[in-house]
Amino acid sequence: MPRVWPECITLRLAALRLSYLLFLGHRGFPDFRSLYLDEYRDRLFVGGKDALYSLWLDQPGMDAKEIYWPPLPGQKEECFQKGKDPTTECANYVRALHPFNRTHLLACGTGAFHPVCAFIDVGHRCCPPFPRWVCSPQGRAVGFYFLYGAVFPGGELYTGLTADFLGRDSVIFRSMGSRSSLRTEMDQRLLNDPKFVAAYLIPDNDDRDNDKVYFFFTEKAVESDGKGRAIFSRVGRICVNDAGGQRVLVNKWSTFNKARLVCSVPGPDGIDTYFDELEDIFLLRTKDGKSPEIYALFSTISNVFQGFAICVYRMADIWEVFNGPFAHKDGPDHQWAAYEGKVPYPRPGVPSRQYGSTKDYPDEVLHFARAHPLMYRPVYPLHRRPVLVKTNLQHWLRQIVVDRVDAEDGQYDVMFLGTDAGSVLKVIALQKGNFAAAEEVILEELQVFKRPPYCLPACSHLLPQQMLYVGSRVGVAQVKLHQCETYGTACAECCLARDPYCAWDGISCTRYQASSKRRFRRQDIRTGNPMHQCLDQNLTVDDFDSAEEKVVYGTEHNSTFLECVPKSPQATVQWFLQRPHDERRDEVRRPSPPCLPLPVCLLCWSTPPPCPAWCPLPIAKSFQSNEQSPPCPSSWPPSR
Repeated sequence: MPRVWPECITLRLAALRLSYLLFLGHRGFPDFRSLYLDEYRDRLFVGGKDALYSLWLDQPGMDAKEIYWPPLPGQKEECFQKGKDPTTECANYVRALHPFNRTHLLACGTGAFHPVCAFIDVGHRCCPPFPRWVCSPQGRAVGFYFLYGAVFPGGELYTGLTADFLGRDSVIFRSMGSRSSLRTEMDQRLLNDPKFVAAYLIPDNDDRDNDKVYFFFTEKAVESDGKGRAIFSRVGRICVNDAGGQRVLVNKWSTFNKARLVCSVPGPDGIDTYFDELEDIFLLRTKDGKSPEIYALFSTISNVFQGFAICVYRMADIWEVFNGPFAHKDGPDHQWAAYEGKVPYPRPGVPSRQYGSTKDYPDEVLHFARAHPLMYRPVYPLHRRPVLVKTNLQHWLRQIVVDRVDAEDGQYDVMFLGTDAGSVLKVIALQKGNFAAAEEVILEELQVFKRPPYCLPACSHLLPQQMLYVGSRVGVAQVKLHQCETYGTACAECCLARDPYCAWDGISCTRYQASSKRRFRRQDIRTGNPMHQCLDQNLTVDDFDSAEEKVVYGTEHNSTFLECVPKSPQATVQWFLQRPHDERRDEVRRPSPPCLPLPVCLLCWSTPPPCPAWCPLPIAKSFQSNEQSPPCPSSWPPSR
């Protein structure tokens, strides 16, 4: 491949909602699908269509560098002749970005169905970053047609990929490094038409010889025994020090095991509703780097409903399943059961110091490992139920990013959910008991991209700058994790927001700082009731019949606008009509077309929530409270 040098490009900044910064590239739809945050250099590396970009973290539109990386001459034409879409498939889509060392990245692209990887020289921290294409690790990396999960520990590349043009040979592969390449066998017991989602290196303990790479994927379930096309989500793992076998499983994994990931909602009749399509995985690491929590986004489509669920898994539960019984089946006419025979030593999937290498394992161990890759028990989520369930949405949830936030009364996990409608949902789930359904609180819905094609396949976040970076087919956006100033300046408004990032500091709603000594910090994430926090602000209990009261005056036969949507999604707006010379106030529940017999009328613009409509309403007096509003009517106006 000829060496292609980077060139400076003209940047465009689009002012979207609340200071989003947008990098759009300059070659049509850039199709940004891979992001890598380099905090060491303060750069964001973005892989797209026929190009790789290096952007400043603070200002993605400033001083951007580009490597133009198209397919080789003739490859596009060959791709088209093989029946692939020339507009969406016959290009070099950069799908993987991984750090190799302090000066280089490993980038892999589809190459118009001629896969290619390259080392990218990104320079030193002391010098201006000027990425350039260096070399392709030919002969040391496997050719792939679809690259999914990948991790790069110790200079070795572990990938879940499809290695043939027709997409039939799906493998977990190790390449590069000094050791021989390893892959899974073509055996449906190991991988059965999988869709890889993510891969992570997760240490079991401080002994690096015990390190394992975990793969998350969905596949056709062998346990279904041909009774329908059952799809299960899996977690699989392999040992980093696996060298394959000497006579059995030569150049094949000898430590591969897998288990089912269960994410289900208990039904009233005892029948659970399962979410089996794994969409995305986020690894929430702890400060000590041990025992991270796994946030998994699932979907399900049935004849009854379309839904999404988020389940949280603990590594301790995953380890317990992999240390448990293996699944076993005596024959085609038998049921799957727990293996009750003697498991050979060393136990498959567990390193042993008695042997210097897996090549020294007895053949009995390797035969058992080949025949028993599946664990009998599934992995259940925390509290055995999802932390969040969304059904019958108008858009598809694609990706999840989680930030653990310190608040006044503890820690909260804030979830950012990317949708295929170009938006990001900011949500928290409040657990009220070990087995009770969590309360969902939608803090914000951010419309990041306003024109199709939307699709948010790539999200990443940076904690020190408190920014979320969102990639799509049309560009990359930088979004603030919190925008406390939008909640207003009143104590009640800030408490009603229920945003863990924000607290009232005595003057306004600002970013909560755990180290702050201010005595006026006010938060109420659990209940969102300002009565608990704002009673000392020259207010009485009677004042909290309404958090805010606003009076609008009108004249007969004229119209005006009333505010229908509060600043916080947790608050509601009610309007009351008070006629002249009458102390009674009547709650307005429906318009009276054509504004009769009411003496005056107005137009109220409402967007979800609470109701998507333009609605004529009478002049009224409003009360904003923290009480939950009734569900929106299916048609407008509702009946009295």
